[in-house]
Amino acid sequence: MIDILAALSASAAAGIRIALPLLFIGLLQGKNLWSGVPILSHVSTPFLLFSLTSWSVVEIFASKKLLGQRVLQVFHLLLAPFVGAIMGLAVANATATPNWLIALIGGSLAFVLQLVQIGWFYRLKGIPLWAVFIQDALCVALVFFALDAPTQGGLIALILLWFAVRSARIWYRWYRKRLINGS
Repeated sequence: MIDILAALSASAAAGIRIALPLLFIGLLQGKNLWSGVPILSHVSTPFLLFSLTSWSVVEIFASKKLLGQRVLQVFHLLLAPFVGAIMGLAVANATATPNWLIALIGGSLAFVLQLVQIGWFYRLKGIPLWAVFIQDALCVALVFFALDAPTQGGLIALILLWFAVRSARIWYRWYRKRLINGS
């Protein structure tokens, strides 16, 4: 159960950012870097370190501007399910749960969280700067929780999932209200 909560926490981090959690998960592995991470263990370590560091810097700075948020959303929406699956598998080591199920749950959670971000982006006409800083901090915290405190990280991931469901209900009411009012 602890491994599943860790996988949820890591996948939720991938639902917020893409490269940043992958970079942190590798750096927190010590000398082994990404040797225990599926798919990434087959990529050259210097290339992976350069690519993830570069993309993390782009994510951090581009997310602060409206145009940068729009561009990042395209990449994040396409890559979030894959990165969520990789992150889930990277932290769920010794569990009886099949790997395909962990990958499916992790990828789905990351995709749902990414859809919620896109929904709020269009509803608010851009994510406020204070919320972007919270996203960055939450992304890093979820990776740390996935490795050191999986119960708390899994609980935060479940709260984010609850927030996603609540957001969908809010958007539905807002949409219905606009239909009824004719605007």
